[in-house]
Amino acid sequence: MADTAPTPAPFRPDLVRRPAAAELPGSKPAAMPTGAPATKGGPDPKTLIVGREISLNGQITACDRLVVEGKVEASLSDSRFVEIAETGMFKGNAEIEEADIRGRFEGKLSVGGRLLIRSTGKVVGEIRYGQIEIELGGQISGTVETTGRI
Repeated sequence: MADTAPTPAPFRPDLVRRPAAAELPGSKPAAMPTGAPATKGGPDPKTLIVGREISLNGQITACDRLVVEGKVEASLSDSRFVEIAETGMFKGNAEIEEADIRGRFEGKLSVGGRLLIRSTGKVVGEIRYGQIEIELGGQISGTVETTGRI
């Protein structure tokens, strides 16, 4: 009788997906912009996530959704939605449709639609908005005016 050893299964490492901020225990679900497409299996192709302890400098354009968990110093234009997490900091200029601020924004912010400043959020600078909602504890300072557009 011949000794035949079983053939070992091929090595197939499983990649572990990093949970989004909204999936972490104790975190609040992130608000999605009105009319944002719901996707299964991950973010939209035009979503940029700047993770914790990551710094990004430069210009960002044509981004449907920007999620800031780290630090961004940039000019943001032609974008729809910005979410700044509690750990996030955005410094610069942003022209967007909707914003959800849990962290800190410094600079010039122009939101054509809804600006939501959460209880942990702080916005400082020149702010223009279509609609605004500030949760108890949220902070805003600087030049603030409405765009007159709702």
